[in-house]
Amino acid sequence: MNQQIQETFPAVPLLDLKATYQEMREELETVVINFMRKTQYIMGPEIAELEAGVAGYCGVKHAVGVASGSDAILLSLMALGIGQNDEVITTPFTFFATAGSISRLGARPVFVDIDPRTFNLAPSELKARITSRTKAIMPVHIFGQCAEMDLISAIAAESGIPVIEDAAQALGATYKNKRAGSMGDFGCFSFFPSKNLGGIGDGGMITTNNEDHLNLLKSLRVHGHEPGRANYHNHIGCNSRLDTIQAAVLLVKLKRLDDWHNARRANAALYDSLLADVPDIKTPYISEDCASIYNQYSILAEKRDDLRKILTSRNIGSAIYYPLPLHRQACYQELGYRQGDFPNAEDVCSRILSLPVYPGLTEDMVKRVAGTIKEFYRL
Repeated sequence: MNQQIQETFPAVPLLDLKATYQEMREELETVVINFMRKTQYIMGPEIAELEAGVAGYCGVKHAVGVASGSDAILLSLMALGIGQNDEVITTPFTFFATAGSISRLGARPVFVDIDPRTFNLAPSELKARITSRTKAIMPVHIFGQCAEMDLISAIAAESGIPVIEDAAQALGATYKNKRAGSMGDFGCFSFFPSKNLGGIGDGGMITTNNEDHLNLLKSLRVHGHEPGRANYHNHIGCNSRLDTIQAAVLLVKLKRLDDWHNARRANAALYDSLLADVPDIKTPYISEDCASIYNQYSILAEKRDDLRKILTSRNIGSAIYYPLPLHRQACYQELGYRQGDFPNAEDVCSRILSLPVYPGLTEDMVKRVAGTIKEFYRL
């Protein structure tokens, strides 16, 4: 059956990393070979160069390379001294690392329901969740669209609570012309290969405008040792350096990032127009205050699972981000949340479906995806 699908329907993968690689194959391979020859494998000069490049791109003073997007969140929490019995407010509709990093430090994730249009944390729900134990608020810029940062920041400032932006999916996204990672005390990014700026393995970055935070983060990523004094430790940190080879590759890709964003936006606009007359789906809502980078193009679809089966049968890739909100995950049952506590997140999880939107997608491929969806709904 799989061979028959391949022969009948040309593939439209959810993501095609090979196309990106081929686009810059010679430059990437030259960079990797030169890196190997220099043998500066750990904390080479490319790290500082990438940090400066990302800081400038985001419009912030500082950036710190770390081992992953998950560690970017973890180290930001550690830099704030968050630990046992503290609370961090965030969204239940996100990748697990958002809440998992909170839990790893012995703190408690406190969830707030999402806006049903943007899928981001709803600021209207925020104040009611703040307690004397609240040590941070962590909005997530889901799918590449920024949360309503003015309202979130204002509420946080009223209570003197720092804000950590989980911008893992949003490098280059803007809210009121301010880039993701520039609006909170910390901005956390991922360079996982599927991201708009993806490496050839794991990698992450933290942005900040605070020099004290900068110095602490630099210490925490290398086991908390004093700058320039190996084996003397001021803090209990961890091993979370960004690999130099990742920085070298990302420097090549960073130059193309805005072009890739624009290609994704063009593909999203084409989907929007082609699917506008399908009453059983909702295309992504993008706030007028935001410019999304479309890390995902995610629709809400009736009969979602049946639609996905048809797409798969036509050799069209898709994914469900995310099938179960965090408050319903087995490992978080001890938090005491129940079905119905966050109805917007629960509804979105039951209908969300992400379609191919990567830069190498052709117009014909987008039309085939949209045509298959319209055929499913008999339009």
